[in-house]
Amino acid sequence: MNIIIPMAGRGTRLRPHTLTIPKPLIPIAGKPIVQRLVEDIVEMCSEPVENIGFVVGQFGTAVENELLDIATRAGAKGHIFYQDHPKGTAHAILCAQTIMSRNLIVAFADTLFKADIKIDTAADGIIWTHRVDDPSRFGVVKLNANHVITEFVEKPSTFVSDMAIIGIYYFKDGQYLRNELQYIIDNDIKDKGEYQLTSALENMKQKGTHFGIAAVEEWLDCGNKNATVYTNQRVLEHMREKGADLIAPNAILQNATIIEPCYIGNNTVITNSVIGPHVSVGEGTKIDHSVIKNSMIQDYSNIKNKILLNSMIGNHVHLNGHAEDLSLGDYSTIE
Repeated sequence: MNIIIPMAGRGTRLRPHTLTIPKPLIPIAGKPIVQRLVEDIVEMCSEPVENIGFVVGQFGTAVENELLDIATRAGAKGHIFYQDHPKGTAHAILCAQTIMSRNLIVAFADTLFKADIKIDTAADGIIWTHRVDDPSRFGVVKLNANHVITEFVEKPSTFVSDMAIIGIYYFKDGQYLRNELQYIIDNDIKDKGEYQLTSALENMKQKGTHFGIAAVEEWLDCGNKNATVYTNQRVLEHMREKGADLIAPNAILQNATIIEPCYIGNNTVITNSVIGPHVSVGEGTKIDHSVIKNSMIQDYSNIKNKILLNSMIGNHVHLNGHAEDLSLGDYSTIE
């Protein structure tokens, strides 16, 4: 099994946090989004994952090394591929064409989910879906009586289905997908000005490929600050259900109340404060005389005399003041 993860976008809706790192590397409960995605996919696979390809922009060597390390920890060989210009999902996937062979999973890196699924590698293809209240915001699939996809519809103006595509796909034959994507580009077939994966899926379906669905219990978005804070909340709840140890043994807690679930990272110091529920605190952060709920604080920040709710705080931030709902990027200082 091989995995391709397109992640070349910078995530402009999540600025200022994505000014310093790409969105998929923002930590959720102590792990980057893309690492959680990789781990969840590997857990679903019934065979070993051999190669993981990350399709990136010009993110720099440090980011690339972190991605390669994520692949290694998942037991696979990591590869970095570049998409220098945003030409659409089909083009992004084809950037990783050298590992488009055998069984293949394509997973877009801003997707987290909760599901109990094992991949049926005998299927022609599988598309992960989730029922949504407003299908007009998403690409959806229409099914026949045998739960085989009969139609792909992008943001339907009238109701055809509430099964939204969440951005994870399995293909039995990666080479076949590669050929179809190349056909889309060679023949300049565009939708809304870009080369789209759905165009290739439609061609494959017309040629007799049977796509089934894998319905997930929960689909989590990291598109903006509020959505990311909510995703952090849900991931903490999932981790508590699994009995995960969320508080680092070397964290220093003095006169501190932790209302679970919370993630408390290595070498944090929390004094005279109430933390939680649904708070993630990164490595080396110090918090004093503060009350923090439903928030994310990254590494090596210093929070004092604050009441924070529904906030997202970056790395190396210094805060000293009064209650606010905040989204602060790295190296900010407010006193």
